[in-house]
Amino acid sequence: MQTVLVTGIEPFDGETLNPSWESARTVDGRVIGGARVVARQLPCVIAEVRQALLHAIKEVDPVVVLCLGQAGGRADVSVERVAINVVDARIPDNAGRQPVDEPVIDGGPVAYFSALPIKALVSRLRASGIPASVSQSAGTYNCNAIFYSLLHYIATERPALRGGFIHVPYLPQMAAAHPGAPSMDVGTLIAAIEVMVATTLEVSTDLKEVGGATH
Repeated sequence: MQTVLVTGIEPFDGETLNPSWESARTVDGRVIGGARVVARQLPCVIAEVRQALLHAIKEVDPVVVLCLGQAGGRADVSVERVAINVVDARIPDNAGRQPVDEPVIDGGPVAYFSALPIKALVSRLRASGIPASVSQSAGTYNCNAIFYSLLHYIATERPALRGGFIHVPYLPQMAAAHPGAPSMDVGTLIAAIEVMVATTLEVSTDLKEVGGATH
């Protein structure tokens, strides 16, 4: 049976939960679209996260990699379009380090586009009643480092692998400590993962429809 790797990230910035991991760990072992899902937690340590991701990929040997991360303040499932080769950390990571204007990978290209059918994912999520959009920026912190590292690995070592990054909102119990911040419950996030896994396994050519932004 084929496998799909779904990753989440450990809590950071003083939080005790991370919605990406709370949802990813719940689908560990499920069979979706004929593939077995394996979940792995990644650290919020920029200097270590690339090797942790590559170790998980080599251990699991997946056909699809969906990396999830927390985006407090966002209101929907944000399917990321592009990863950039820069780390500019607004806050220290969980090792207390705060790299500024450093490359994710020395000598790597400026950017990579996602290796997921991003617009098909958004379309299927919305059709399932789950708020979703294409995002044009994964930031410049740990999540972008994961995203860029994954796409660099695909481009240089395993071009048949499909993968990308998805940002998700706070959980409701987290948003309660951030008045005014939107949230999404873990059941909806789990349903979103199921839709995205099944869609990626099924869709080989992405939709061509509007998913851009004016700013």
